[in-house]
Amino acid sequence: MSTLFMFPGQGAQKAGMLHALPAHAESARTLAETAAVLGSDPLALDNAAALASTVATQLCLLVAGVAMARVLAAHGAAPDMVAGLSIGAYPAAVTAGVIGYPDAVRLVARRAALMEQGYPHGYGMWAISGLPQDRLEVLVAQVHSAATPVYVANLNGPRQQVIAGADGALRQCGDLALAAGATRAERLAVSVPSHCALLDAQAQALRTAFDGVPLARPKATYISGSSARALFDPAAIRDDLAFNMARQVHWFDTARHAWERGARLALEMPSGAVLTGLTAPVFETGTVLCCDNNRLDTVLALLARA
Repeated sequence: MSTLFMFPGQGAQKAGMLHALPAHAESARTLAETAAVLGSDPLALDNAAALASTVATQLCLLVAGVAMARVLAAHGAAPDMVAGLSIGAYPAAVTAGVIGYPDAVRLVARRAALMEQGYPHGYGMWAISGLPQDRLEVLVAQVHSAATPVYVANLNGPRQQVIAGADGALRQCGDLALAAGATRAERLAVSVPSHCALLDAQAQALRTAFDGVPLARPKATYISGSSARALFDPAAIRDDLAFNMARQVHWFDTARHAWERGARLALEMPSGAVLTGLTAPVFETGTVLCCDNNRLDTVLALLARA
């Protein structure tokens, strides 16, 4: 039975997430390597006030994902496949051996700063549940304009999507969606308009930042959350990492691709259980679990049976 490690995106962060990592040498190593790159203690990034920053949030998700995967690997539990949602692609790539961790820290800090500087306020993302994709696309088209930009950003399930854009347009789309029968329309803890054309320029700037960064072929199958297919060529993974901020997320199809490649156990790295909930319908006859709120020995016992 093959194992998929899943790495969540922005919105899954929570206060104290780095302090909650297992007390293990690999957690300490990851924190020390992060501090060496940043020149500051990463444990100062996971309080509620700091997590209001896109930079702090994305760095925390990187640190938490890599640290947890390293702890599991130290116990002999390495994944067969990895996949990440948005920023989650970076710890996925580190875990697969595509990119070195210090380089990933530098690139994530640059990524987050580009996004935050481009849209310091007035933008964000909303989750919409209960409508089919084609119906939501019609509503988004009704609202979208140069003055009120809004896009369908994440396709997380047949009736679970995320929209991105300007606050007023998001609110208007949310109201229209509820009137059309949506069961949920609410703002996510994301302050930038990810996964749409509004970030095209920032993605191109990040691609330039990858110049000279050494990349290797993945040791575990790397599945793109943007294209929902496995990538093996380092140049293709580089472009996936650089441009995913401006590309739609196809998480439902990503999980299905992992299933079709033989994954039967999907384990979500910290923080939270968002991907666990999104992936469970695809892995209906498999097993889906998050590391959060589960003992390390429980997780290791499950992985040992995989």
